[in-house]
Amino acid sequence: MARDVAAALSPCRAKLDDRAAAYRVGLVVLATDHTTERDFARLMDPAQIGVYANRIDYENPTTPENLRLTGPRLTAAAGQILPEEKLDVLVYSCTAASVVLGNEVVAGHLRAAKPGAACVTPSSAAFDAFAALGIRRVSVLTPYSSGVTDALVRYFGEHGLDAVSAQCFGLEDDREMARLSPECIIEAAIAAMSPQAEALFLSCTAMRSAECAAAIEEAIGRPVITSNQAMIWRSFRHLGLEPGITGAGRIFNH
Repeated sequence: MARDVAAALSPCRAKLDDRAAAYRVGLVVLATDHTTERDFARLMDPAQIGVYANRIDYENPTTPENLRLTGPRLTAAAGQILPEEKLDVLVYSCTAASVVLGNEVVAGHLRAAKPGAACVTPSSAAFDAFAALGIRRVSVLTPYSSGVTDALVRYFGEHGLDAVSAQCFGLEDDREMARLSPECIIEAAIAAMSPQAEALFLSCTAMRSAECAAAIEEAIGRPVITSNQAMIWRSFRHLGLEPGITGAGRIFNH
């Protein structure tokens, strides 16, 4: 039998911390993304860092036209992450879109909603990672079509990176990109590495390459930067924190 009990006000005064988590990272991902949130959850300590995600509409296939459509959706999506509260870092997790739109355009859309947040994209984070490692010549592996891959190579060149070689899987659906097996990624990464390159970049936030980075580095003997790994590393830098991460690539030890 249910009791008829009236709730009483607690005699203990409510005491509020400034924040529920010491640091806040906002994450805008494509509606079709299977991978980014898992990588952030795996490599960022939730006891210290709150990662708050929102998704935007995205239409496959992965073409410059469809990637460009994501830009105007970023401001509203970012604004819905902890509305009216500040974020320390705001991430847009789509490498190809950051290339097609341009990082400055992406940052403009994000800052319209969260003006105080440091903005991170996969390509901007990769540029910073390679600069920190003193690397200019890279090999590139992507899951994209050759056309989207060529656009990425050009964008890298415009920002001081020399892509000495590039290979791609030729996929056009990011849900398929997320299903590429780690074994397949490792095999293709080794095959994509040019002797003239100082490091390897594995593009695409959907591809499960962050979990393969250490194994690929061991096989090729050179640094590996992946989209999600770079974004997480750059977010730690913006937060002023030491990652304390092992087995996820050399960049976390730099």
